[in-house]
Amino acid sequence: MTVESLTPPYRFRCWTPPGVYRPQTDTALLGRALRRERITRRTEVLDLGTGSGALAVEAARLGGRVTAVDISWRALAAAWCNARLNGQTVRLRHGDLGSAVPDRRFDLVISNPPYVPAPPGDGPPRGSARAWDAGTDGRLLIDRICATAPTVLRPAGRLLMVHSHLSGVEETLVRLREAGMRSEIVDRARLPFGRVLLSRLGWLRERGLIADRTSEELVVIRAEHA
Repeated sequence: MTVESLTPPYRFRCWTPPGVYRPQTDTALLGRALRRERITRRTEVLDLGTGSGALAVEAARLGGRVTAVDISWRALAAAWCNARLNGQTVRLRHGDLGSAVPDRRFDLVISNPPYVPAPPGDGPPRGSARAWDAGTDGRLLIDRICATAPTVLRPAGRLLMVHSHLSGVEETLVRLREAGMRSEIVDRARLPFGRVLLSRLGWLRERGLIADRTSEELVVIRAEHA
């Protein structure tokens, strides 16, 4: 068991088994945006791709009625344990994005999806890489979330999603607007490349995704029905 300082002075107690994404800077960045939203005991929150459940637990701590979805049974087990470790209640659903909550509508959708561009391989990501690899453009899940969010949100609902500048921030804003949602960047942070991106520097340069810089900008996008 590890202890993550997700929201100082709040201490998030977190267990992350192998193959489940460990809360990092992007988690904290989205958590900061989450805390700026008005969340009450009547707010229905959907966490798409919950992973360790860190953001689902934070939304529950803020008072929301939280449903967390993941396609990984191991991630759901981690989210269940972390909700209990932190004294929160989170409803867990196994499935692929919105298909796990058919006919449900929510006030707030949050998501920290895999967004790291990856060299072409033999089929979809496997093993631990499923937590971060997202196709050659990094948009394997992002595009699907842009399409899914309007269908699971109530008329006044909002979406909060975090991802890297390497996976096309402007394209996400455009896709959400084309889906009938007002979208904007509400937070950002720059950080040095981690182990995975450093191992792909040559390929990223060949793709034109980076020049000499070895840092990435993370952004939080907020969208709501127009």
